[in-house]
Amino acid sequence: MVRLLNSLGATAIGALEQAGRVATLFAQAALWLFRPPLRLRLIFKQMEAIGVNSLPVVIITATFTGGVLALQTFAGFKRFNAESLVGAVVALSMTRELGPVLTALIVAGRAGSAIAAELGTMRVTEQIDALDSLATNPVQYLIVPRVLAGLIMLPLLSLTADALGVLGGWLVGTKLLGINPNLYVRSTFDILDINDIMSGLTKAAFFGTIIAHIGCYCGFYTGGGAEGVGRATTRSVVISSMAILIGDYFLSALLFSK
Repeated sequence: MVRLLNSLGATAIGALEQAGRVATLFAQAALWLFRPPLRLRLIFKQMEAIGVNSLPVVIITATFTGGVLALQTFAGFKRFNAESLVGAVVALSMTRELGPVLTALIVAGRAGSAIAAELGTMRVTEQIDALDSLATNPVQYLIVPRVLAGLIMLPLLSLTADALGVLGGWLVGTKLLGINPNLYVRSTFDILDINDIMSGLTKAAFFGTIIAHIGCYCGFYTGGGAEGVGRATTRSVVISSMAILIGDYFLSALLFSK
């Protein structure tokens, strides 16, 4: 019994320490956002790494997701003679939920893990310590550009995913399932509202910040050599994915509770 309590206590203390480190690092990054110099070259480099390099996977995923949505909703709505609503369902599903969430999960697996591996390698090879010795703040130099890039690029990627998902649904619905193109488009724009798009972009901005920050945190506090870098990379993807799905629920409850 005593051993069990000691184990639970050690786990709780470890979790609190981790939460404190995460909060501290996030606060430091937030403070350095408003202090010069603003390293535009590093920010654009990270925007390319996080956003532009993720485009091919996002394009394929979003297009086929929209097509699958059209197939599934058509099969269900056909029972009630409501095939005309397929376009609206695809558009609402992509803009409100699937666009930002799928994009975030893709970026967490591709870019978030890369951030953790890069910073983890810098930590175990003492490059981060070298920045300190050169009077360069590692948080400002390494973390702020990545967090800003995530904040900027995830909404843009999500918007791209929304458009391609709707296009994929339109192609499947009109060319494969035989839905009238004019009816498909009209039903989509009659029901889709600007608030649906903005709520998805709000989610995407939150997800982008979370992915970049968790990747930076896992890499920044890496230890244990090459094995530690591997653990940090895995931990970054797992924690980011869980945070995306949990955060998605609470953001949905907040944005769509009215």
